[in-house]
Amino acid sequence: MTTTTGTRRGDPWNGALGRHWAAHDQRFDAMLGDIDDALFAAADIGPGDRVLDIGCGAGATTRTAARLAAPGHAVGVDISGPLVERARARTAEEGVGNAAYELGDAQTHRFPPGGYDVAISRGGVMFFDDHVTAFANVARALRRGGRLVFVCPRAPGPQSEESTALGLFARRLAEDAPDGAQAEADPDARAAHTAMASLAEPYQVHAALHRTYERIAVNPVDVHTRWGDSPADAVDFLLSRTPRRQVSAATRAALEDTLRPYATARGVRTRAGVWLVTAVRRDDARV
Repeated sequence: MTTTTGTRRGDPWNGALGRHWAAHDQRFDAMLGDIDDALFAAADIGPGDRVLDIGCGAGATTRTAARLAAPGHAVGVDISGPLVERARARTAEEGVGNAAYELGDAQTHRFPPGGYDVAISRGGVMFFDDHVTAFANVARALRRGGRLVFVCPRAPGPQSEESTALGLFARRLAEDAPDGAQAEADPDARAAHTAMASLAEPYQVHAALHRTYERIAVNPVDVHTRWGDSPADAVDFLLSRTPRRQVSAATRAALEDTLRPYATARGVRTRAGVWLVTAVRRDDARV
């Protein structure tokens, strides 16, 4: 689910951050699984379609698209070598023969002109350095009238369960820093977090798309993100992002208490908001 460009943003996804996502790919897929129903309902992929999955990550959405498109095919593209490697391995394990992957930056990658009927992305488009250029390049890959469907985060409101829970989690974790000092945030994770908000407002989406797409719709969708089977399991997952960080038993108990209100029979789940964006490549688009 990561598509970036340039050394500054590209390197993290080929370093520790990308390796972490690849190592925990099933965790991340479970975390984002609620989004899939909305994404694929809007994409309306049918037999014979040629699908491009932008920022495919470990390829879960590419494989779903490929199954829906058979006897067509799906191609996932991602800038992260570790994630593309994991996507290929998972696809071989599952025996999905009509899915393939390309290592590249979707902002500049040379896709076959008009080679796809629909382009999808589950949270992989926020990380572009230049959204206008990137979406124009994707438009070039679509046939005339081809569809673009993606999901990106909404700006969290004051009542957002996800931001409330994770904010309290971060504060309690910081209180455990040595000598009461604030723990230094991982710069790669901080940069990724900042980039996540690049399309958080509808005007940002329209500004990125209007030159090469028409019939642009930006609709709010409420989902649940899943952090683990139990509060203890969710804390394990969240702490895995900073593996060198050690916490006391008391802090770990406090962190579990932070997530306990969100424990359900389906795991630890918090409400969050996303935008479901649909658009069609303009016939007169200059691509």
